[in-house]
Amino acid sequence: MPWNNQGNGGGGPWGNGPNQPRGGSPFGGGKPPEFDDVLRQGKEQFSRMVPGGFGSKRTLTIIGLILLILWLLSGFYRVNPQQQGVVLRFGEWISTTSPGLHYHLPYPIETVLKPEVTRDNRIDVGFRSSGREGGSRRDVAFESQMITGDENIVDIDFVVFWRIGDAGQFLFNMVDPVETTKVAAEAMMREIVGGVDIQFALTDGRQQIQAEARTRLQDLLNEYEAGINIREIQLLSVDPPSQVIDAFNEVQRARQDRDRLKNEAEAYRNDMVPRARGDAARIVAEAEAYEAEVVSRAEGDASRFGQVFEAYEQNRDVTRERIYIETLEEILGNVNKVIIDQDGGAAGVVPYLPLQELTRTKGN
Repeated sequence: MPWNNQGNGGGGPWGNGPNQPRGGSPFGGGKPPEFDDVLRQGKEQFSRMVPGGFGSKRTLTIIGLILLILWLLSGFYRVNPQQQGVVLRFGEWISTTSPGLHYHLPYPIETVLKPEVTRDNRIDVGFRSSGREGGSRRDVAFESQMITGDENIVDIDFVVFWRIGDAGQFLFNMVDPVETTKVAAEAMMREIVGGVDIQFALTDGRQQIQAEARTRLQDLLNEYEAGINIREIQLLSVDPPSQVIDAFNEVQRARQDRDRLKNEAEAYRNDMVPRARGDAARIVAEAEAYEAEVVSRAEGDASRFGQVFEAYEQNRDVTRERIYIETLEEILGNVNKVIIDQDGGAAGVVPYLPLQELTRTKGN
């Protein structure tokens, strides 16, 4: 052998070196130990630790206690924040636990289910989608077509978003809670649409229909104790049936033209009526002002005439002369005239001299 040709007394990797006793390999001998030897040594060491051997009552008791402890410890479980724990005792639901560390009697006495309750689920009513974002939709006519309150047919596709509210009720109070929710949502939508006309459903009533459908569906599921919380109901489309959509669009355009003409007429009326009322009020105010002016002037003239008459009764000559002078002043005030005083040296004035033209020329 090559190892025997080496120095140091022929000490190979498993052999004996100069300072190593014979049989001093890492396994305690010159060759690796047999499996039976290892098993036998393990039994001997365990026997020394457990007096009496495997078959003794004390050993069986210790083993039983260890197994019992392990079995009892198996009852601890943890519920994640997005889950609820549903504890079953021999298959019967007994309690629902919140997120955290909990304990139940070990299997097979009690078991626990941990469904997720924070995930949003959806139910499509009136159509089926491919499941991809922006994928195609296939219409389901027997679900989507509904009769409105004015006996028209409307095609409605909507989505119900829901979560598990109580995991125990959701798992055990109904055979198929998802299908029950779908049927109830369709029934609630048909009831609501049957109480409104088609024009309201197509235009201004979408938000009101969504809110009312969510409230009614949640109340119904609470009566069933389904353990489901309705998050939202979305109306994806509200249209007339495809067979009559062209005719319906024509009717809609006619209604829009009618509304436009009606609005224009109302705008013209709103412009003309206030203007006419303003003119009427102005004319009435002017007439009232003229009436007040005429009455006041007449009253003033009558009062002045009464004062003159009283003065005439007191001194008739003076009053007569005053009236004469005032009358002449009023008559001759706007007349071109030349007054010649005969006593003032105007006897040589030729009567035919154009005094008015001379006066006008002198004035220029």
